[in-house]
Amino acid sequence: MVVIRLARGGAKKRPFFNIVVADARNPRDGRFIERVGFYDPKAPEGHETFRLNRERLAHWKSVGAQPSNTVQRLVKQFAEPKAAAVPAAA
Repeated sequence: MVVIRLARGGAKKRPFFNIVVADARNPRDGRFIERVGFYDPKAPEGHETFRLNRERLAHWKSVGAQPSNTVQRLVKQFAEPKAAAVPAAA
């Protein structure tokens, strides 16, 4: 099975995670098929914390890849807010 999950990188006490598409049998930080984004929980103010190629994520989901619970949470957490429907003034 193909999964979309986090692969840890970075130094000790300074985590950095790549969001990767990988075979579920491979180790967490091992071989992967494609890198679709990253998450940096310790990014300083003003720097990018999360980036995701949503087109590639949608592609991999369409061919059966299962995102991990953490990836689902991050995508939902950092999703662009939809424009609120404002009723037109009459």
